[in-house]
Amino acid sequence: MPPTSRTLTLSVVHGLFAIVKLSPESAIPDWATGNEFFSVTRNAEELSLVVSESNLPSSLDASRGWRLFKVHGPFAFTEVGVVAALASPLARIGVGIFVISTFDTDYLLIQQEEIPAAIEALEHAGHRIANLELLTS
Repeated sequence: MPPTSRTLTLSVVHGLFAIVKLSPESAIPDWATGNEFFSVTRNAEELSLVVSESNLPSSLDASRGWRLFKVHGPFAFTEVGVVAALASPLARIGVGIFVISTFDTDYLLIQQEEIPAAIEALEHAGHRIANLELLTS
């Protein structure tokens, strides 16, 4: 039976991020891959990018102002409830999230203005957040 609750550790990743939607046939732009963290997903409907705001052309329409949190893994594919353990306390207080999963771990993006409430909810749920000082830089 899967665990009903779990304590996770997250780390703040430096900087602000943006989520961009391009047409599905678009090439992956050079500016999208210029930082330590970026994510590229292509499907039949879109090319979706998560990039550092500092690399994003100012003329491009995007959802800006996201903060990135790395969930400390790795997690086996058989582990369940990792994202739910984070999403549930945030959903209860009305904070929307954008999640990226990789082979080893997950990343959680939260809008900058939601950060104080999100941190309070995550810590109240028992999660630990490292590098909080990066939120002021």
